[in-house]
Amino acid sequence: MFFTLLNTVTKSLLKTLVYALVLCLGVILPAQALFVSPPKDPMPLIKEIFVNQTRISEKVAAKEDAPLMWTIYGEKEGKDDVVVGYAFETNDLARIPAYSGEPVNMLVAIDPNGIYLGAKVLEHHEPIILAGIPESKLHAFTDQYDGLNVRDRLKVGGNKSEGVIHIDGLSGATVTVMVMNVGIVKSATIVARALGIISASQEAIQPMGTIYPEVFDQANWTTLTGDGSIRKLYLNKKIIDEAFVGTEAEHIDKASAEQKKELFAEVYFAQADIPTVGRNLLGDSEYQWLISSLKENEHAIIMLGNGYSFKGSGYVRGGIFDRIQILQNNEAFAFRDLDHIRVTDIYVEGAPHFKEMSLFIVREHHEFNPASDWQLELLVRRQTGPLDSIFTSFKAEYHTLDKYLDRPALILPEPEQTLVQQVWQEKEAEVIILIILLVIVVMSLFFQDILVRHPTFMHNFRHLFLIITVVFIGWSWGGQLSIVNVFTFLQALMSDFSWDLFLLDPVIFILWGAAAVTMLLWGRAVYCGWLCPFGALQELMNIFARYIKIPQFEFPWAVHERLWAIKYLILLALFALSMESLSLAEQFAEIEPFKTTFLLKFDREWPFILYASALLIINIFNRKFFCRYLCPLGAALSTSNSIRLFSWLRRRPECGQPCKTCAKECEIQAINPDGEINMRECHYCLDCQVTYFNEEKCPPLKKLARKKARFSKDNKETAIEITEVA
Repeated sequence: MFFTLLNTVTKSLLKTLVYALVLCLGVILPAQALFVSPPKDPMPLIKEIFVNQTRISEKVAAKEDAPLMWTIYGEKEGKDDVVVGYAFETNDLARIPAYSGEPVNMLVAIDPNGIYLGAKVLEHHEPIILAGIPESKLHAFTDQYDGLNVRDRLKVGGNKSEGVIHIDGLSGATVTVMVMNVGIVKSATIVARALGIISASQEAIQPMGTIYPEVFDQANWTTLTGDGSIRKLYLNKKIIDEAFVGTEAEHIDKASAEQKKELFAEVYFAQADIPTVGRNLLGDSEYQWLISSLKENEHAIIMLGNGYSFKGSGYVRGGIFDRIQILQNNEAFAFRDLDHIRVTDIYVEGAPHFKEMSLFIVREHHEFNPASDWQLELLVRRQTGPLDSIFTSFKAEYHTLDKYLDRPALILPEPEQTLVQQVWQEKEAEVIILIILLVIVVMSLFFQDILVRHPTFMHNFRHLFLIITVVFIGWSWGGQLSIVNVFTFLQALMSDFSWDLFLLDPVIFILWGAAAVTMLLWGRAVYCGWLCPFGALQELMNIFARYIKIPQFEFPWAVHERLWAIKYLILLALFALSMESLSLAEQFAEIEPFKTTFLLKFDREWPFILYASALLIINIFNRKFFCRYLCPLGAALSTSNSIRLFSWLRRRPECGQPCKTCAKECEIQAINPDGEINMRECHYCLDCQVTYFNEEKCPPLKKLARKKARFSKDNKETAIEITEVA
């Protein structure tokens, strides 16, 4: 009766899986037409970008040593046959391998002034884009370049920063679009430099300068403003009105013709910790008090104003002065109330009267450099509604005179970061956390004999680690290894191998390194049991299912050990396909539901979602069904079993015959009937080791404990008899 029921369940499970595979393959098989990106002819795209072109040159170098490009001619400003732009392919100028190992070839068009007119993908081999991400999202990414300038500093994602234009990334294909951005920018820069649109000069860096504390000259207001020790930002009402032209605030508070030349705002500003400036303005005693109150690497800026308040009437205690900020070296900072000191009077001869006088302390963390030029930015706001307003800003430069400070010579910046360096820097937090997690896993294995003696702690620790693996490594970082990574590595070995290709994704690279090391030491088990997000997700779901008493079904051993072979057959089939065509192998590698589950988070076509969901549902009744029977990555990793160095899972002679406790408790059936652990199938959950050291569960230990108890009792009785005789 039991075997009849089991066979029925087995057939049902297999049918469900087969139906899901058929549905999935129904999408995968015609994928050559649906997802593969065949090379596009650039000429129709050039004509699409340059709608009014009259002729297009051959793709040639404009001059010797110049890059290959098309020159596009058209009508402009009443003249015929003038240059209206240039077009070029990124593969001709900047062949940068993307995630697949092949570059993404794009058509890029600019006008004679260096403005991007269009960027179109001509060919790519990216697996994440070949299946899963619609072409429309890829076009939306490249459309962001329209209207930008080749001189702009462009960056995909990241924190907002002054002087950098941030382009929205593409979820699930971050590395790909970062490579695309570098390809577009680098090739456009090469063309623009060849055409003389931009120069190849590097921007110099000014090292930190030091103010001379003893240099002082007695001076009046005219002298200090005349030589630039004190600078001025002056605005009349005409300037303000012109700044708001074309906005919703254009006619709000607009000045009449008679008022145009009237003062709107004037702000005098200077660096007050320069002795010649500070002592003349504040007087000796106030200046000495100011200098003594400044901490190391802090500076003071004085502002004196009339008209529009630079402090603002809306300022509140504990808040920020939102009308002024300082700009230096592409960085901006504002001042808080604790940075502000009210100035009651100034003592320099000839100074006019000011409505507002303030000192602002520049704190050390702003890394203000008195040797570098800086700007005062004044923000002017016009209210367009009860809560809405529009801002515009005005800037004035400040240059500290050479006689006031020791200004080191300019130095050139270090060479620009490579894409690999940029990616690793941006992923620094993920890299550090991942390395810590790996250290925790390795230390847990080294001290496993201690850990398993505390079952409650060990199980809670493992469950927490699996949650971290799913949430962070899987969903947050996209750190799911795939058999596609193996094929890419093999293809690279057989062609032009480059570490840069694999370093483009730090999380994947580190996980592969961890998998390689743990395979050598312990075999496949560590990655599959601890670090695989899909495996962790399955295990957590099954743990919960068992907790709420959902019935579990296991295949008879004879069926189970034959189902093992399926994943090895899948691996061989995919490997054979990869030898013929890596793109084709990537299509069929969708047998892995990893991309659907973690990279695209179930945001794709319904057959893929149905397939992944079916595997997870089966897993509720049969733990890690996919890992045990279908996973080609697990099959590939298990080939290392014969060379592993350590075998730390303890066994006793009684294991298997007569004791089968561990074999019955192993929830993935990795223990053979003879008691031997099959390390090709083991996931190193350590449950068998918990039983091994548990005197209440392990029959050999229980038997040994009874013998010890009997021996102790016999010794005690003998001792009593001897005592009585004596």
